[in-house]
Amino acid sequence: MRYWIVLPLLLLLACSKEVKIDIPQEEAKIVIDGRIELGGAPLVLLMQSQYLYSPTNLGAYFSSNISNANVTLVRGLDTFSLSPYLISELPLQSQITLAEQLNVELNELAFFPLKVYSSLDPNLVGAVGQTYILNIQYDNQTYSATTKLLSPIALDYFQWIPSVENNQFGLCRAFLSDPADSKNAYRWESKIITTVNGSPKDYRFRHGGGSYFDDQFFNGLSINFETRYPEKDTTYPDGLKRYFKYGDSVVIKLSHIEYPVYNYFDKLRTQLENSGSPFSSPVLIPSNFSNGALGVWAGYSSWYDTLVCLP
Repeated sequence: MRYWIVLPLLLLLACSKEVKIDIPQEEAKIVIDGRIELGGAPLVLLMQSQYLYSPTNLGAYFSSNISNANVTLVRGLDTFSLSPYLISELPLQSQITLAEQLNVELNELAFFPLKVYSSLDPNLVGAVGQTYILNIQYDNQTYSATTKLLSPIALDYFQWIPSVENNQFGLCRAFLSDPADSKNAYRWESKIITTVNGSPKDYRFRHGGGSYFDDQFFNGLSINFETRYPEKDTTYPDGLKRYFKYGDSVVIKLSHIEYPVYNYFDKLRTQLENSGSPFSSPVLIPSNFSNGALGVWAGYSSWYDTLVCLP
């Protein structure tokens, strides 16, 4: 019986042929990650896209950083030049915002040999109602995108809700009235400012995977929703590692953003979540830049308040 098994295998191996698939290498594109927040300076990170099978390590990422472009920002009748700065040359608040932008810790950011386009001009900070046009000239190409800082939208109310299983931990319940006159999009972030060993637990705002959301299903309505701490605290009990602790002071940040900004980050999250699945469909990530550039130029109009975790 075993000969009938071996023979088909031998025939199959004898007929096999090595197939080589030549995947064409795409032309490198510029990737732009830019933002401006209320009261903050513009921060623009320029990178070169990499081939699918290029090395995917920090060294390759750092080496793709672009620092020889001509970058300007237009606000009304004024045009400002943005210069490339080492991260250590930026003001502390800009460094904190960049750490939030890259989703890394502030002390880790100091080791990133990147140059970021920004301005130290105190007259160039984000203001409500202003439109900002970002222009980039690089490698004989020009790229442009526009963002506007909308009016911030405040939460009606928020509270700490203790867990039934353990009343030393709980969730944040937020109440939001969405304006009905427009299509709105938001981003939710938080940071714990309770001191640990004499320092705040968080120096930067943190966010979860679903931190961006829009009003597609609640336009013009009042809603409430519950949020957890975006990252796990391994010292907390099982099942409560992303809860807020009794007595914590938590700064809530709710940003009002333009819909194209939301759409970019929503599609980017979908792609990242599906990247490991062989059954997922490719996701086209939109960009608000012209001329085929990848990335986004995003304005964040943020509202802040502090939640004290007490019943």
